[in-house]
Amino acid sequence: MPQPEPRHGDDPLVSVILPAHNEAGMVGAALRSIAEQTLPMDSIEALVVNNGSTDRTAEAVEEVRAGSALHIVLLNDPTPGIARAKNLGARNARGRYLVFMDADSRMSPGLLPHIVERAKAGERSASIRVVAHEGDTLDRAFFGLMEWGKRIFGIRANMSWMEAALFERLGGFNEDLNQAEDLDLLVRARREGVTVGHVTAERIATSPRRLHRGPLRLGMLAMFVRWALGNFGIGRRWPY
Repeated sequence: MPQPEPRHGDDPLVSVILPAHNEAGMVGAALRSIAEQTLPMDSIEALVVNNGSTDRTAEAVEEVRAGSALHIVLLNDPTPGIARAKNLGARNARGRYLVFMDADSRMSPGLLPHIVERAKAGERSASIRVVAHEGDTLDRAFFGLMEWGKRIFGIRANMSWMEAALFERLGGFNEDLNQAEDLDLLVRARREGVTVGHVTAERIATSPRRLHRGPLRLGMLAMFVRWALGNFGIGRRWPY
């Protein structure tokens, strides 16, 4: 396990940022997966941005925070918008490395130490392998296809990590975008000459619930089309 580098004062090494819109049923599992990392807890903080939720998302976060050694920050932003929520989390983060994860997801226990190891080797940013956290064969195949595309075509998108100093220099996420804001940020990093990697040894397992919208698994087709169009710059401002 990589040992954390010296930090300034009590600042953590890694900040995990979770935008959360009506995620009362999922955000607790996301936070517990962060608390199960094999880095020391004082090296990690989690920032949940309660982004226009109308359910018990805030209460669910408070319930986990009350019984966890993980340092959890709850931020409230009443205006929905995933890019603005991520930027708000990043502005309040104290870590050297920023990890962006959806609130309906769970990270593998070795993800954060693996990221620290890659950063110490000189990497400044990378996308992270995403899998379905449920056992449906079609869901697993869908995310497997997405990962295959990332590797074959060199696409860097979805959940990711970035050095905080680089994130600040790039100006963060484009808040005009409702989709592919992650792709847009990583493309801008590449244009600055940064080599953006892809984490495959560890992973983030995410909810496939959007794939189940509509009859006959048409939600899966709709998501594929949206993501494919977004990759070419089409529909990034459409409501998501």
